[in-house]
Amino acid sequence: MLALLLFSLEVTGPIALVVVLGMAFRRWEWVNDAFVQGGSKLVFNVALPSLLFINIVSARPTGMPGGGIILLALGFNLIWFVVLSLLARPLVPHHDERGVFVQGSFRGNMGIIGLAFCLNAFGQEAALLASVYLAFVTLLYNILAVVTLSRWSPRVSERHPVVDALRDMVKNPLIIAIVLASSIVLLGIPVPQWVLDTGDYFARMTLPLALICVGASLSWRGFLEAGRVSAWASGFKLVLLPASAVLVAFWLGYRGLELGVFYLMSASPTAAASYVMVRAMGGNANLAASIIATSTVLSLVTTSVGLVALRAFGWV
Repeated sequence: MLALLLFSLEVTGPIALVVVLGMAFRRWEWVNDAFVQGGSKLVFNVALPSLLFINIVSARPTGMPGGGIILLALGFNLIWFVVLSLLARPLVPHHDERGVFVQGSFRGNMGIIGLAFCLNAFGQEAALLASVYLAFVTLLYNILAVVTLSRWSPRVSERHPVVDALRDMVKNPLIIAIVLASSIVLLGIPVPQWVLDTGDYFARMTLPLALICVGASLSWRGFLEAGRVSAWASGFKLVLLPASAVLVAFWLGYRGLELGVFYLMSASPTAAASYVMVRAMGGNANLAASIIATSTVLSLVTTSVGLVALRAFGWV
């Protein structure tokens, strides 16, 4: 049992510590809103795309890694999206909160927390699979988030929600990095070492900077004021979705690295980007922030418990 707990601590401990340090830095006024805003933009637009680009170009895969588990993830998330959309009406009394609930329940912070979990648990062996997984599932997340927020939003959009989602995806730096790296690999284009070294500098600062920004942006007020809707969304995101993901994947014969990546990506807390999208589309931004804060804090516990269970069963 001690070995299982140590393994779990090795995965979640460093992430929890850096998030807590981010909260401390904010409290000590070493960082402020401007730092968090600028740092988050730097991570999303430069550092994280560099990390994904380096992971793919350095590995030079001959085919798509984890194709089966990625297809399973796409179908799994789509089914859960339909289930959550059906549950939104009976579980959430207020119309403008239903889209926020649905998005908060399925859209995970894979690019920061999920990727950090995978790298801590499996090392560079998981880097390529997690990067490709992130690219494909992010595409689906963007479409489904826009669809659900448009459906329940108090604002009336003149454009079709899927058109909005497609437009955002074309400009998404993560998608651009994945497409560019994949094209270089498929065409066999050599990449100069100085380009790889430069990208590696940015890639290495991705997780520390992102986790500090996550900690600094957490609202304890939002966490303490989390209501019934936040509790439902966090319960689905941190318990029901990852548990069902593991059971389905295990039943289909997945073990080891693929099962572990699927679980850790599914167990990641609600994505911080969901707050920005809710606010832009006129939804209940305070509820979105509450769900993010609640799920982020609790995920460090729920993920540890899940990892201990998977390791005890010998599934990863």
